[in-house]
Amino acid sequence: MQDTTTPATIKVWDPLIRIFHWLLAAAFFTAYLSAEESQTIHTLAGYLISGLIVGRLLWGFIGTPHARFKDFIVGPGQVMRYGKSLLQRRSPRYLGHNPAGAVMIVLLLLSLTIVACSGMITLGIEEHAGPLAGWVQSMGWHDDDVAEEIHEFFANFTLLLVFVHISGVIIESLLHRDNLIKAMITGRKRPQS
Repeated sequence: MQDTTTPATIKVWDPLIRIFHWLLAAAFFTAYLSAEESQTIHTLAGYLISGLIVGRLLWGFIGTPHARFKDFIVGPGQVMRYGKSLLQRRSPRYLGHNPAGAVMIVLLLLSLTIVACSGMITLGIEEHAGPLAGWVQSMGWHDDDVAEEIHEFFANFTLLLVFVHISGVIIESLLHRDNLIKAMITGRKRPQS
């Protein structure tokens, strides 16, 4: 006799996505909080963020189904419809990322890429060190004010995005009675009904 019952949970987030998520969060807050205290810790955390971004971009094309960008990145029309349904408290439940989550992922990856690159440019100008030091020197850049301003602005913008992300996770968890924080730890969610 075959069991036809639906499992209580199914695997959605693979280990790489979960490790990426929590390492990125830890690295970002480490970099953010160490900016004025320890150049070494700040720089190492920035390098970790850079490596994680590269890994996530690759995994977005070759990873498991819910990790792939083609699974969740949608056009502006679908994002707007989702936003409207969310405001009306009638948003559909998604097994993977919803359209608002997709926008957040893109914004976070872009913002963190700008933070990482501007940080490496600043390091190259100030310390003549880092992977972009040779390029920065060959361009004749000696004033790091612009790179520093960009770095600081996007670090603060990323922090704002993180708070919006956490708020969205809480709202979505409450609306759909789905513990998304637990899902990002265990990798498991309720199946679609």
